[in-house]
Amino acid sequence: MKILFVCSSNVCRSPYAEYVFRRMVEQSPVLSAAGITVSSSAVFNKSKVIFPKAADSLIREGFDRDYVMSHKPTFKWCDRDRFEQADIIIGMSRLHKLLTPAKYRKKFVTLSEVAEGKYVKIPDPFLYKSQEDYDKVMSVIKVYLQKYADSLEKKFASANGGNAPRN
Repeated sequence: MKILFVCSSNVCRSPYAEYVFRRMVEQSPVLSAAGITVSSSAVFNKSKVIFPKAADSLIREGFDRDYVMSHKPTFKWCDRDRFEQADIIIGMSRLHKLLTPAKYRKKFVTLSEVAEGKYVKIPDPFLYKSQEDYDKVMSVIKVYLQKYADSLEKKFASANGGNAPRN
């Protein structure tokens, strides 16, 4: 299963979701055995580097600084393969669906919908002045990611008779 997280510029919400969810997958015997891959991209702006507040959030989550700073934002028209190959495209708001290339919109769902079954817009923290306010948005994303991981674990475990999938 290939999961693609998208946001406006691939410098705040989607790289945070990518890094944190990838770690959740790696730490879960069920999800890691299922062969889930995780990536991220932008649907609005073409950017060059991760936003400093996003980097700070990820470093405080325990990620290595060099690993975080190695993130190279991608953009929908420069990296079409990610959209083509994704089984699911997870955005932070419904606006991201409108900005997703039309042929991939049927794969799109918002993070809150995939996690809880209802829509809640995750605000863009880019304009937040304080790291504390920025981190509040990241904590909301992390809660949704954990709920999504939990639902995927149940799905894959039940599909394999309650056991982790075998490679």
